[in-house]
Amino acid sequence: MKRLLRQAALAAALCTPMFAMAAAPVIDVFKSESCGCCGAWVEHLKANGFTPRVANVANPSDYRERGGIPNALGSCHTAMIQGYAIEGHVPAADIKRLLAQKPKAKGLAVPAMPLGSPGMEGPRKDPYDVLLVQANGKTAVFKHYN
Repeated sequence: MKRLLRQAALAAALCTPMFAMAAAPVIDVFKSESCGCCGAWVEHLKANGFTPRVANVANPSDYRERGGIPNALGSCHTAMIQGYAIEGHVPAADIKRLLAQKPKAKGLAVPAMPLGSPGMEGPRKDPYDVLLVQANGKTAVFKHYN
């Protein structure tokens, strides 16, 4: 009987990560209907454990403004997750790090649309920075990609 209980406890422990994955963080994505790279970024989020809720909107920049991201840091889509704004082609790993660290900030931004960032894959990879947009609107490099 003890052996069965130990086996049941082990099985439950092994299944715990599967249950945790079922509760994937929901991220609201605001994009224009015709943007293909935004759709590719959404697929990147799904592949990395997020549950995207996508809204095609007439003016995604309205959501950038609502999230407190300066227009100078703009890209083609804006997302919101757990009170943070995510602007542009931010890698899922950086969003996960943001959520784990919970800094007092408005969110993350990858300005423009750098080749090689998630959703912008292609024949080359340009270096780019993921910027942390602080509560005061200033930025700091959150992660640099070569």
